[in-house]
Amino acid sequence: MIDCDVHCAPATLEALGPYLSDYWREYTTTAGIRLLGMASAYPPNAPTTGDPAPDSYDALREQVLEPFAPRLVILNCLTLCEAHRNPHYQAALASALNDWLIAEFLDRDERLRASLVVSTVDTDDALSEVERLGGDPRFVQVLMPIRADTPFGNRRFHRLYASAAERGMAIGLHAWGRAGHSPTTTGYTLSYVEDYLANQVIAQTHVLSLVSEGVFETIPRLRVALLECGFAWLPSLLWRFDKDWKGVWREVPWVKERPSSYVRRHFRATTAPAHLPPGNEGSTRELLEMVGTELLMHASDFPHQHGPSAAATYELLSDEAREAVLDANAAEFYAFAR
Repeated sequence: MIDCDVHCAPATLEALGPYLSDYWREYTTTAGIRLLGMASAYPPNAPTTGDPAPDSYDALREQVLEPFAPRLVILNCLTLCEAHRNPHYQAALASALNDWLIAEFLDRDERLRASLVVSTVDTDDALSEVERLGGDPRFVQVLMPIRADTPFGNRRFHRLYASAAERGMAIGLHAWGRAGHSPTTTGYTLSYVEDYLANQVIAQTHVLSLVSEGVFETIPRLRVALLECGFAWLPSLLWRFDKDWKGVWREVPWVKERPSSYVRRHFRATTAPAHLPPGNEGSTRELLEMVGTELLMHASDFPHQHGPSAAATYELLSDEAREAVLDANAAEFYAFAR
């Protein structure tokens, strides 16, 4: 089994001290900057939040590696989403988080892989971090939280994607991002449940953008993983995307085939959260057939809790399809040895 989304996070900024320069250690101390565990995305005591993310290898081993015995685990650290918009601080913190990931996790267990943390406010800084650590095969993708300033198909990101693809890295679009971003195109939400559900809508925006702006014609080797963004919305989005592209294709002449073809070739989605029809096996089977199990990769999203839908999904799959979702699809997507 390959688990494509396990969270980890330093409990305090002090844990990153060895990986920050003297200047940035003083900066964070005198400014009173603290880590709050992404409380806006994962509020303490919310049913979906679960326990705090592992902050050490020992915690990860005890909570994930020993009880579930995965073959490989991909770690995702979203701590940078707590950083303010100072690009210099973001670049320093991203590098510190990656060095912390290496020392605390990757160097201690050959089963571990990770997403590379990069600046979310300066593409040049993000590109520099890919150039610094992208040659380490344990970093399998560039982490890009979806609540961003610009849809991810924008040309400002193309050099970053090309650099990642050259190094065999995917792009990991993960739910959430900086709390200061409105989760809808018409303003802020009233409740956490609206905010929580908005991740799927934002993810769709990025899928549309990446295809419509010709990213995959420009960088045909690019691969994109949708992490904690759901997948049940894919069929209806792709039906409408294909239909409307036929009518207004002149707007995007660089899109040379059906948009759904690009998505099925270049995208994969993790299984948690699943958002499947409750108590109706027939509808769930039909939905899985429409999505295509070849697009799905297993993820626990540990420590977050999304209910039993993902686990129930595996019971409806054939033995071959279940093995593919649990292991083979991710092994092929990330070029892991089997």
